[in-house]
Amino acid sequence: MKDSLLVLSGGLDSTTMLYEYKERIALAVSFHYGSNHNDKEINFARLHTERLGIRHIVIQLGFIREWFHSSLLEGADKIPEGNYNADNMRSTVVPFRNGIMLSAAAGLAENEGLQYVMLANHAGDHTIYPDCRPEFVKAMDEAIKAGTWKGVRLLAPYTNLTKADIARKGKTLGINYAETWSCYKGGDIHCGKCGTCIERREALREAGIEDTTIYQA
Repeated sequence: MKDSLLVLSGGLDSTTMLYEYKERIALAVSFHYGSNHNDKEINFARLHTERLGIRHIVIQLGFIREWFHSSLLEGADKIPEGNYNADNMRSTVVPFRNGIMLSAAAGLAENEGLQYVMLANHAGDHTIYPDCRPEFVKAMDEAIKAGTWKGVRLLAPYTNLTKADIARKGKTLGINYAETWSCYKGGDIHCGKCGTCIERREALREAGIEDTTIYQA
């Protein structure tokens, strides 16, 4: 039954969710908020939704780049390199980004007559991004349910999974992860040195997947 809207970035996690739950996803929504890598991600989001025949729309959130501070919005040279951990990656936080996106997604889901909004946050994000944590998901689910006539719900089935766990799912689904984007610098190819590139490499290696991503280093 097509009852769900998926927030789809075009990265490894949400692309895996797109394929795993393709039978129930009626609409995929990407948000362009002015990050360094938005264009790269959204191109892949479009590729996969077209391949699966799932309706896809892009919503512009340009005010985020205009008014919010984050290295994710300030150019490739501002993105920290090294391991994916709280101290290193905290500058990439976009304040309440998921809350803003989910608010729009919830309204759109109700408008479209859909019962669920799906989000592909995962356990590796918890220490860095407050709006990926289980307590946020629980609270946002209750807020969305209370604020919609139909009682729209938030589903986040990857919340307690690692990125490697998600990649293992993708392996069984036959996903080509070279057709996803992770690098926060948003260059022509993955830099291979920023936290998200390193996390991607480690997850694919742990999942036993040959990494055919092209990296600068």
